Amino acid sequence: MARPTIRDFLNIVVKEGASDLILKAGSCPAVRLAGVIRFLGDTPLGPEPLEAYLEEVLSPRQREDFEAHGAADLAVAVPQVGRFRCNAFRQCGELGFVFRRVNTEVPTFKELNLPVQPLKQLSTLNRGLVLATGVAGSGKSTTLASMIEFVNRNSQKHIITIEDPIEFMFEDRFSIVNQREIGTDCESFSQALRQAVRQSPDVILIGEMRDRDTVEAAISAAETGHLVFSTLHTVNAVQTVERIITFFPPHQHDLIRLQLALNLAGVVSLRLVKTAEGRSMVPAVELLINTPTVRELLESGQTRMLPKALAEGAYYGTMTFNQSLIRLFEAGNITLEDALAASDNPDELKMQMRGITQGAQAATVATGTAPRTRPG
Repeated sequence: MARPTIRDFLNIVVKEGASDLILKAGSCPAVRLAGVIRFLGDTPLGPEPLEAYLEEVLSPRQREDFEAHGAADLAVAVPQVGRFRCNAFRQCGELGFVFRRVNTEVPTFKELNLPVQPLKQLSTLNRGLVLATGVAGSGKSTTLASMIEFVNRNSQKHIITIEDPIEFMFEDRFSIVNQREIGTDCESFSQALRQAVRQSPDVILIGEMRDRDTVEAAISAAETGHLVFSTLHTVNAVQTVERIITFFPPHQHDLIRLQLALNLAGVVSLRLVKTAEGRSMVPAVELLINTPTVRELLESGQTRMLPKALAEGAYYGTMTFNQSLIRLFEAGNITLEDALAASDNPDELKMQMRGITQGAQAATVATGTAPRTRPG
């Protein structure tokens, strides 16, 4: 029987609607479907096919990077199958791969089930720093791609992206888009960002803010009149602000707080929650918009007060995770149990939900229909 190829495995990912493919020497191939790992068959992969896959997907430069650092990031395009983000790595001396599916077409805010008006508002700003945050696989890159495509289709701008690797390929619409890949077109995020401000951009996308130099350059670019998009691996708006500040030494914290108060336009924090039918995921979203109250809290360092400001700032488009989870539950998209599991403050959410679920139960008694879920 012929050995399965990378194309065979990636075809399964697309056919099943999975988000990830995980290959590991000594283990069965696996996919992630609706957030859950599922194995493909019961035949473990030996080291030989994984070595062949490594030769197949890595360029000579990427192979050098892999040998030097034990891992390599790259984009893999398979004709008639799709485009994937790949990380090749070593674990316990053996090879491993994770492939993440990337949509060929950049989805819209509505298709991603994201709040449309606030994201349109952030995408049409002339200047400022906009961050998408969340754990790995929560949709940060896709969200930013959607925002870049909105600019591309609705404004006459020069957009520069700095990515590692390039995931979505943009076609020039009303805007012109130049995409630079780390390792191929430039050496590092911070170097490319310093170069970008001399390339007459209106909008700059930084794939990830990984270190102090990149954060400093991003804030500086926003200060000098650019709209800057980037990502951080943080779980909510409060942690995002605190993480940015901790990139810098204590004597600079007051200055950084002031810079954030003046330049942090918005934070879109994402958390994927399993849908009620269990076949897909839907994003819960926390939205920080730089309202007058938020600006004052950022400048004074009262970051712990941000959740209250977001809960009360609906007029400006702000939203807490709990408010987003309630909306998803009321729409029948998620169960109460999954909403509570996804919340930063499940006790508070349970209290907020109590009136909703009691109302639903009363309606059930009146109509004789079965309840959707049972409150905890």
